[in-house]
Amino acid sequence: MTEIYYIEDDGEIARSVKEYLEGKGCRTVVYTSLGEARQALKAGLPDLLLLDRNMPDGQGDELCRWIRERKPGFPVIFLTVRGDTPDIVEGFEKGADDYVVKPFELEVLYSRIQALLRRAGAAGRKEKLFRCRDLTLDTEKMAVFRGGKEIQLSQPEYQLFQILMENKGQTVTRARLLEKIWDSGGNFVNDNTLTVTMKRLREKLGSPACLKTVRSFGYRMEEDV
Repeated sequence: MTEIYYIEDDGEIARSVKEYLEGKGCRTVVYTSLGEARQALKAGLPDLLLLDRNMPDGQGDELCRWIRERKPGFPVIFLTVRGDTPDIVEGFEKGADDYVVKPFELEVLYSRIQALLRRAGAAGRKEKLFRCRDLTLDTEKMAVFRGGKEIQLSQPEYQLFQILMENKGQTVTRARLLEKIWDSGGNFVNDNTLTVTMKRLREKLGSPACLKTVRSFGYRMEEDV
């Protein structure tokens, strides 16, 4: 069953959309604030997000940016009254995959959801495997292999490896890695935690030459070594 999160503070619109989508077989969960939605998203992502740009506790654009930093290909549709051309252009620039202006027809919204899910599904199938020399990441199986042999990693080690593989050729900062892997509502994590996790990851991977340390900055997975 398709699961959709809808971030909307207008109760009437939220109920209407929820009832329609659930009638189409989509489990739909409504959140009335960005803070509430962010906590739910930290626990796990649905299949698609419907997001109002103007919320009582902030701008939906910021939540979209937060999601994009963690899952670039995750499908997001803005639902908003801001329908002027500059607003629409800005919405796409802020990370929206589609943009629906209120008021809207529920049938049209559902068609857009289905189209976006098809595109996201096709992209996900193409990008489930990431390779760097003899290292392979299978995001569908959540498994890591070297030379065809699976390597057992802890959750932080796997997340660290996944982020570097998905950003191959780019340096990922220590601050970004700490936030993406250990951020849990503001709990403090010592910077040394990342150093220790990287040390253990290198050991389990066999200290691959393609895993580079960018001194005082971060790490990079480099194919050409």
